[in-house]
Amino acid sequence: MRKVLGPLLELAVGIGLIALVLQWGLRLFGRKRTVFQANYWRGVYLLTWPMATLTVGLPPITQTLAKPVGSWEVVLVCLLAAAVLGFSLPSFVLHWQYYRHNRRTTLLFEPKRNVLEVYEGPYQRSFGRRDIAAVEYAVCRTRRVFWSNYEYLRLHLHDGRVLTLTSLLTNLGPVAEFLRHTHLQRRERWFCWL
Repeated sequence: MRKVLGPLLELAVGIGLIALVLQWGLRLFGRKRTVFQANYWRGVYLLTWPMATLTVGLPPITQTLAKPVGSWEVVLVCLLAAAVLGFSLPSFVLHWQYYRHNRRTTLLFEPKRNVLEVYEGPYQRSFGRRDIAAVEYAVCRTRRVFWSNYEYLRLHLHDGRVLTLTSLLTNLGPVAEFLRHTHLQRRERWFCWL
């Protein structure tokens, strides 16, 4: 059993290090964009810490469960597993939900030119600033959890349509600032479920 767990541990540590290096590289060599889509690199940025938690937490759990353990060790391993999953699982659930919702969405955002356009696949969801009845900006209440970067903007249009932009596309702070004069309502939540 140890022959199997050794390579798994090395693989987990390798994936965690690659995720950290990729996040560092994205910050260092990133360029200012105006067209935003749900892409792999934004996913790496948002899932770096949940992946690192799984990378560090799961190997000791699997190694402990691979050999005979006492009842207290089982309790401690269950507490460790609950902590690891409690920190990382909400991020994966939100990421999956946001990806499912915005996988075909393209956001064109150029605040200097006063441009905000949303495309669903190849079709533009046309609207102007005057068409927006209200904007709901949901952010995480605390900044100390791994899922705090998951937030969304809901644009409620006068014709009844609702456009939802998630943080899987881009950092929504500048977009919310751009829409601040369109009845923006900032709501703080523990978990920004759509």
